Amino acid sequence: MKKDNKKVIYWLLTGCLLIFIMVVVGGITRLTHSGLSISNYKLISGTIPPMNEVEWQEAFDLYKQYPEYQKLNNHFILEDFKDIYFWEWLHRVIGRFIGIVFFIPFLYFLFTKQLSKPTIKKSIVLMALGSFQGFLGWYMVKSGLVDNPDVSHYRLAAHLTTAFITFAYTFWVALDLMFPNKKEVNIKFRNLIRLGMLVLLIQIIYGAFVAGLDAGFIHNVWPFMNEGKLIHETVYIEQNPVIKNFFEGKSGVQFIHRTLAYVVFTFILIIWFKAKKMSLTSYQLKGVNALFILVGLQFLLGVLTLIYAVPVWLGVTHQIGAFFLLTAMTFTLHRFSK
Repeated sequence: MKKDNKKVIYWLLTGCLLIFIMVVVGGITRLTHSGLSISNYKLISGTIPPMNEVEWQEAFDLYKQYPEYQKLNNHFILEDFKDIYFWEWLHRVIGRFIGIVFFIPFLYFLFTKQLSKPTIKKSIVLMALGSFQGFLGWYMVKSGLVDNPDVSHYRLAAHLTTAFITFAYTFWVALDLMFPNKKEVNIKFRNLIRLGMLVLLIQIIYGAFVAGLDAGFIHNVWPFMNEGKLIHETVYIEQNPVIKNFFEGKSGVQFIHRTLAYVVFTFILIIWFKAKKMSLTSYQLKGVNALFILVGLQFLLGVLTLIYAVPVWLGVTHQIGAFFLLTAMTFTLHRFSK
């Protein structure tokens, strides 16, 4: 049987789709403040939600033992708890399903000798990334079960960024199989795209910081911050020393996220202009055009999300925009790499 065949490609692309769904549900979970509704982790039995009123009450009583209920949601009744429980449960179930979808077919393809050695090695990296992502999810939740009824924004950023990286790597492996032929590469232009990818990943990290600190609910004006200021004074006075403002201060983190939006937009604009002067294949042209369109759309979504103070649907749409932009960047980089 042919190695690295279409079934392997479909398997990898299915994994990409599931990671996308996982990220969307994760965004809804965060924006609806549902992430701390399940305060324990049971790999097998946790797949089944409470099935009757007694089990629901037991789950609710467990939730009552932790800071989020005691400090924020002590007005909740059981029906309120059921609403937030659903999103966190769905997020975890999808995570488990992704593990099965990656692992079981991998074993099948491995034992039936349908994978080449390079693809086996890449698949093992994917398994490691997926396992690490699962660990980071629980590690993030644990940070909100101690004193502060919210998760660490650093752990949230690690969890989200690892999901994006896992997706990008899975997509890259699929692209390797879809486009196996080598090609000549413009090293300088490829490196420009790599740098653009790096800046985009940093922007995604800061997007997670904004989400984790609820920094999207302040300075809800654009293009300036409050009082018509490009840099509001709260950007550098919330935390001490000053440098902490840009990692832990709401205003400082939002300012960095705003600024990086212009940087990402400029990078992609430069990539698009330079590419237009080159002789491109059809796929290369599609990649740079998709980047150009998506970065404009994502910039607009970011502005709207800010000025409307992060309604759930806009916040999720903005996160989806980041996902599509990373997809286009990954595809474009692949098309300009060997």
